Amino acid sequence: MKVKEFLRRKNIEFSLKRYFIDAMGAMAQGLFCSLLMGTILSTLGDQLGVSILSQIGTYAKAMSGPAMACAIGYALKADPLVVYSLIGVGYASNAEGGAGGPLAVLIVAIVAAEFGKAVSKETKIDLLVTPAVTLSVGVGLAVLIAPPIGAAASKIGSFIMWATELQPFLMGILVSVITGIVLTLPISSAAICQVLTLTGLAGGAAVAGCCAQMVGFAVMSFRENRWGGVVSQGLGTSMLQMGNIVRRPIIWLPAILCSAITGPIATCLFKLQMNGAPINSGMGTCGLCGPIGIWTGWLSPSAEAVSKGAVAITPSAMDWLGLVLICFVLPAVVTTLISNLMRKAGLIREGDLKL
Repeated sequence: MKVKEFLRRKNIEFSLKRYFIDAMGAMAQGLFCSLLMGTILSTLGDQLGVSILSQIGTYAKAMSGPAMACAIGYALKADPLVVYSLIGVGYASNAEGGAGGPLAVLIVAIVAAEFGKAVSKETKIDLLVTPAVTLSVGVGLAVLIAPPIGAAASKIGSFIMWATELQPFLMGILVSVITGIVLTLPISSAAICQVLTLTGLAGGAAVAGCCAQMVGFAVMSFRENRWGGVVSQGLGTSMLQMGNIVRRPIIWLPAILCSAITGPIATCLFKLQMNGAPINSGMGTCGLCGPIGIWTGWLSPSAEAVSKGAVAITPSAMDWLGLVLICFVLPAVVTTLISNLMRKAGLIREGDLKL
């Protein structure tokens, strides 16, 4: 009972929701504010010849590890001294983890944050004890486990990309459908794609699946939610529909079927590759990050993509057509057609998609 009371007092909760949903979701936001925005700004700076944008982007990308760790600490409701100490922990974990750094940051930052929370405000020299414990546990653990974690995550991601190259039709369907479903669930598809360093054809399939969900729900729910729904779901997140999906799971079918259609079209017909920052693969049309990732990957491939053989290209008309169709047009058309048929059959009722 004393242990349970101590954990309750320290707000230490061992649960999948706290670690897999809250922490991972926060990690994705940290990635968004550092690596993703840095990539966008530096690409714009390079293409427009604005050196200050390139410089801002470079610094932002360099802080991805600390940003992820601090975001995780905030999500775990850690005290300020713990969150500040996680800056060093995040940097060490991301650096030691290599290509799989984000997964290392997730695991190590969670452990370090919980240890820091456990000792926080327990002594009269809290200013010394809390940072010392958080940093020692976090950096020490990063040195020990981040390299193998990073290597394992990188191998899994490489296997998915290899399988997609080998079987673009089947894997186009699987990657698109699974990533799209994860995007709409209260789990971070962006963080998962970054952890797996998902780029190339597999990244293109992931973008297709995410766009199918976001654009699909935005368009098929237009009669209930109008333009506000288009913006909140199409540029925000399809996760807003989770409450409705729990009540009526069948409303998810149009978007899932759409992702099963657009995924293999992306991989087989257009050979659409997403060689920007891997986080873009799991972003869909959120802030237009999926399409922007494809564009930045054409002009300036990410380090992860380059390590797997990607090179800069001058996009052709076919490339642009694929981007527009896969990310916007097909999701809107296909989900509208399927949802209208389902409405006529009474499978989707008026108000089922109301936010």
